[in-house]
Amino acid sequence: MSPYPAPTVPRPPLRVALAGIGVVGGGVVRLLEANRDLIARRAGRAIEIVALSARDRHKDRGVDLTPYRWEDDMDALVAADDVDVIVEMIGGADGPALTLARHALGAGKALVTANKAMIAHHGLDLARLAEEKDTPLKYEAAVAGGIPVIKAIREGASANEIARVYGILNGTCNYILTQMERNGASFADALAAAQAEGYAEADPTFDVDGIDAAHKLSILAALCFGTRLDIGAVTADGIRGLIAADIREAEALGHRVRLIGMAERDAAKNGGALYQHVQPCLVPADHPLAYVPGALNAVVAEGNFVGRLFFEGAGAGAGPTASAIVADIIDIARDEYGPAFAMPVDSLDEAPVADAGARIGKHYVRLIVEDRIGVLAEIATAMRDAGVSIESLIQRGSEDESGVVIVLVTHEGPASAIHAALDILAASDHVVGAPMHMPILAL
Repeated sequence: MSPYPAPTVPRPPLRVALAGIGVVGGGVVRLLEANRDLIARRAGRAIEIVALSARDRHKDRGVDLTPYRWEDDMDALVAADDVDVIVEMIGGADGPALTLARHALGAGKALVTANKAMIAHHGLDLARLAEEKDTPLKYEAAVAGGIPVIKAIREGASANEIARVYGILNGTCNYILTQMERNGASFADALAAAQAEGYAEADPTFDVDGIDAAHKLSILAALCFGTRLDIGAVTADGIRGLIAADIREAEALGHRVRLIGMAERDAAKNGGALYQHVQPCLVPADHPLAYVPGALNAVVAEGNFVGRLFFEGAGAGAGPTASAIVADIIDIARDEYGPAFAMPVDSLDEAPVADAGARIGKHYVRLIVEDRIGVLAEIATAMRDAGVSIESLIQRGSEDESGVVIVLVTHEGPASAIHAALDILAASDHVVGAPMHMPILAL
């Protein structure tokens, strides 16, 4: 007898309601329509959109929404008897998105979301509510867009102890850095190009200051290390302070600049303290992350048996994000779900926060200083007094003649010593503007 007997009674369709019909919502509608038959075969049942809700019913979204019931009140989606799954695409850590998520799970309806801010800030509470109601909470699209990294870590690498997870988690920043790298553009010009192409918002703070990447990193860390989400423990430094000279000097050193989110748990000491940081770093030119161009994302997870896993793909956009959302819906249609963070909430550890200043490594330091006698001696003294050993020093004239560019590469040492030296130099009348400090990653 076949182990896969044909079902005698076809399963009823899975009925889906969409809340928030923007670019991604329109992508979900198009995907479910375009691949309807294929999706039904893979899901083992049809998946049907039965209702929609958004702020503006009459906005042109480039897709025909007339076949679907419109609800002006999102709570009507929760109350509807013909809705099995609610897809939240409203956005924002709190407000209507969080209210809808709580109401949906509380009513026993499955929830699919692309909202990394909401998951990062409220994921534990939502996961506990989903467990109480034995209903799915799925969020593949919240991290790295169309890359199936959540599923890969949560399921494919579930037997492994993960040593660390890191990567390029924000496509806007990667696009800006690529423009600076390829065209010699300033940060301001590269940002303007990103805004013109639609990769950056008019207010780019969320992206360029590392906040978006921090949300994603906190989610990945919880999955990889079995720890409780703690967005407050993630420190973030963005890319605003970068200048074209930083990109050139990194290349001269055999590296490329990337905004890297990294989480690593120290199981051997400090009680398993968890390090979570987003910051621009120098990545070796021969590492796969150095070859990730434009607005793409990439994630690396290192398992003790599987080794290094590398995931690359589109981190945003209607198509990739819709792909991740519909993949979650297909899982629900198959009844394939479990705890949102791979283990019950009460099993997640409360990891101590690691001291980022204690991390040992080489560092890149760039200063712009006045061109006068004694400045180099002042820098060397500050480094010596802070306990920083200098491996190399390069001095170049600034292109805009605002001063002299000094680039230091340090020997291995704690990050706290670099910060101490920069604090000393901050009081100097000869240092122009803010210094740039980046770890040189040994990957």
